[in-house]
Amino acid sequence: MIHKSLTELGEALAARKISSVELSRLFLDRIRRFNPALNAFITLDEEKTLAAAKAADERIRTGTAGSLTGIPLAQKDIFCAQGWRTTCGSKMLENFIAPYDATVVQKLERDAGMVSLGKANMDEFAMGSSNETSHFGPVKNPWDTTRVPGGSSGGSAAAVAASLAPVATGTDTGGSIRQPAALCGLTGIKPTYGLVSRYGMIAFASSLDQGGVLAHNAEDCALVLSAMAGFDEKDSTSLDRPAEEYRRALGGTLAGLRIGLPKEFFGEGANAEVMAAIEAAIREFRKLGAETVEVTLPNSRLAVPAYYVIAPAEASSNLSRFDGVRYGYRAPEYDDLVDLYKKSRSQGFGAEVKRRILIGAYVLSHGYYDAYYLQAQRIRRLIAGDFAAAFKECDILLGPTSPTTAFKQGEKSADPVEMYLSDIYTIAVNLAGLPGLSLPCGFDGQGLPIGLQLIGNYFEEARILNAAHGFQQATDWHARRPEGWAT
Repeated sequence: MIHKSLTELGEALAARKISSVELSRLFLDRIRRFNPALNAFITLDEEKTLAAAKAADERIRTGTAGSLTGIPLAQKDIFCAQGWRTTCGSKMLENFIAPYDATVVQKLERDAGMVSLGKANMDEFAMGSSNETSHFGPVKNPWDTTRVPGGSSGGSAAAVAASLAPVATGTDTGGSIRQPAALCGLTGIKPTYGLVSRYGMIAFASSLDQGGVLAHNAEDCALVLSAMAGFDEKDSTSLDRPAEEYRRALGGTLAGLRIGLPKEFFGEGANAEVMAAIEAAIREFRKLGAETVEVTLPNSRLAVPAYYVIAPAEASSNLSRFDGVRYGYRAPEYDDLVDLYKKSRSQGFGAEVKRRILIGAYVLSHGYYDAYYLQAQRIRRLIAGDFAAAFKECDILLGPTSPTTAFKQGEKSADPVEMYLSDIYTIAVNLAGLPGLSLPCGFDGQGLPIGLQLIGNYFEEARILNAAHGFQQATDWHARRPEGWAT
């Protein structure tokens, strides 16, 4: 059962071939066996998991179940879930018990009936590209445990890759779903900004953050995205659009699909093995009837510097609420209120989070706001304009997800800029608010997965999911599993 798709699991549950309690126990047993080597989960609560599974079985018995009812999942520990410890990977929230559900949790667990196996590890406050900044320790990549799984949704990716969960939620602020998907051999989708509610999702950069899905294939992503997307009046950035069933769009022909190849994605940057796999994937898409056209995104080279002005600026504002007074970590010893603030924040936040808060406070300060923050917002507008122009010539865009395969633990920790460049191909998508998807398209000489990125125009998740599904029907890269975690 551990290697079945979500559709197959749903059918098995509906036919009473297995109960949700039995299925949940199967994955909980795997978590007990393998999580110590991977550190993919921060918090587990078997009692809560099995209670939810029993409730799902009752819904199945009474005929009130949906297609996802009873299927287990891992929740990234950025989503508040009532009664669950919700840490965001930080000492600051180490003992925080969420008093309410994020809308994503409400939709997937309470409404659709999915069963949470636990809270997945992540970079602290979603700030990282390697899942090494978590207060609870780094996550290991199941394909090679000396390497990173990508970040910030590294725990979610590692859990799914090692079959500790069949699917997981993630969030993507600059590539935090797509990059771990690429490094762990998974399919991961970041939808259009505003499509998935951010209510109850602990904020990093509010104009960039977006929830999404990590799974083994595009069909599973489509199934879960259909349940988690939708308008939410509790989120002022949520978009009021009709609900979509993304799985219905799968299986459509790729004949005549115009795939844009941005020349900026095919120059220097990615290593040779990554680009060879991307070129092979392009040939496969052509065999399936797609056409390719060269396009240009001339301002994409400015995406990383613009992002690392805007995102830290928003982070410095969002994280100001963690002051040691209202909730979260409080320094045990202090002289006065100001000293409480200083010590609580300096002790409660990790080095990367503090670095970004300082950068953000600097670019928003008097005398620098115009020179940095406003200029970055102007660049953001130019980047969005580049994508708009490109989509006049093509239907979707294609390129690498990450410039390399999974790198060694600690390899980039001493050089923040080199770490930031891990997201060179993904960041522009967030700045523009577009949907992006990563899917596996090969392996390098060391047996590490390579990710291919598909980018769609606004609200065209169905189109990129269908393109990914068509590719996966013709190839088996998504079906490969890392050795050692197969049984």
